[in-house]
Amino acid sequence: MRRTLFKKYLGITSSVILVSFLILSLVMLIFISGYWKNEKRGLLRKNAESVAGITAASAISVTRNEYTLDARKIQNFTMAFAQNIDSDIFITQTGGQLVLAAFGSGGDVDSTKKIGQEVMKQALAGRYSAEGTLGGVYKRPYYIVGVPITVETAAGPTAIGAVFAAYGTSSFNAFRGEMVKIFLLAAIAAFLVSFCIVWLFSYRMVQPLRKMAAAARAFGEGDFSVRVPVCSEDEIGQLSVAFNHMADSLASSEGARRNFIANVSHELKTPMTTIAGFVDGILDGTIPPEKERHYLMIVSQEVKRLSRLVRTMLSLSRIDSGELRLNPARFDLTNTVLLVLLSFEQKIEAKKIDIQGIGDAESLFVNGDPDMIHQVVYNLVDNAVKFTNEGGYIRITVTEKPDRAVVSVENSGAGIAPEDLPLVFDRFYKADKSRSREKNGLGLGLYIVRTIIHLHGGEITAESEFCRFCRFTFWLPKKAEPPHERDGQRRLVETTAGRPAAPEK
Repeated sequence: MRRTLFKKYLGITSSVILVSFLILSLVMLIFISGYWKNEKRGLLRKNAESVAGITAASAISVTRNEYTLDARKIQNFTMAFAQNIDSDIFITQTGGQLVLAAFGSGGDVDSTKKIGQEVMKQALAGRYSAEGTLGGVYKRPYYIVGVPITVETAAGPTAIGAVFAAYGTSSFNAFRGEMVKIFLLAAIAAFLVSFCIVWLFSYRMVQPLRKMAAAARAFGEGDFSVRVPVCSEDEIGQLSVAFNHMADSLASSEGARRNFIANVSHELKTPMTTIAGFVDGILDGTIPPEKERHYLMIVSQEVKRLSRLVRTMLSLSRIDSGELRLNPARFDLTNTVLLVLLSFEQKIEAKKIDIQGIGDAESLFVNGDPDMIHQVVYNLVDNAVKFTNEGGYIRITVTEKPDRAVVSVENSGAGIAPEDLPLVFDRFYKADKSRSREKNGLGLGLYIVRTIIHLHGGEITAESEFCRFCRFTFWLPKKAEPPHERDGQRRLVETTAGRPAAPEK
């Protein structure tokens, strides 16, 4: 069965909590048990020492480390001690014989048994503390503490016997069992509460991820309208925001792709239909011979249009694959602009467009790819010619600055709407609202222009005042050339302008 992230997280977290509670319970149980044992043994030793002191004071006679007690004097006192600490108290002689016993725990004692010499040796030394049967005196294990009974003699302090205090382990086991129950009940209750909290937290945490997965499946089916709600500002919220931005980008790209396919289909179909119709008309005689040249010119124009379309598609393909490479050379930027203007001479005359600014421009040599810069200027002038109003103007300037060469192409006309201006360099974008008179094209020209300018290390900008003018300005970095190259270029400019070149030295 497939394990979801929710189940994995819930299972791991619950396991960690459960193990943590078990470890905590075990540590607490060990700590409390040890503490309880130490406290009980301390209490047993304290009471045994008290009984030993009273016993030593009650000794009537001492002969060869054997003594006689006033049993009536200490019997009640010893019994009170035993009952007070719920323990058994034994008073023995040095040989291990029981002299007096008081039972507070009701233990099953064999009073005929003598306490072993090893136990007595440790008790008389004041360091006996153990868990056992006291050499067979008890039938089951007890916690036992032994202390000596010491009296003052001519030879100094002398041990005349021992006092043993014993507490049954069964009582401790019962106490430990109750502690285990309490810890288990507390751990189960805490685990259930923690499990509910973790379940709720896990569910809320993975819910946005499930919505993202559903949205991704919708994207795979072509529905880019689904968005993920942003419910927090943490990493999940940031992921949701990024996911929605990605969805917006995908939706925009998908819309652009569909428009691109539609535009390509239209751009290919229209000239091909025109070409096929006129060629068939010439071949079947529908078009009279005297008009064949006119229609062949139209066919030629449509072929050139198809060529431009294919060239644009190839440029886009090279950009996407990263194969667009520069073939740098030194060339005259002003001459490139003039050549492009000559190719639009008929269209310029047909619309009575006034060309300004370029008439008195001087040669300006730059380093770059001549063919690519020609394409840049061609696309900008093509747009300018398309969207200049009848009888309007196109102003082209070529300016030299210390570190760059600047070209500006401005045309009168409708211009570009302010909301469209930041988008004109985007792929497949067509500002149809401001340029309704000419909607042909793929929306790739300015995108390719910007890409080429960036490859050269330059930049391009667009300015417009709606219903007045539109201006595109780009610059190329100008690399310093050796002095002899500058002299040669200056002579070339002078010769082109009709002035005699300076004699070579």
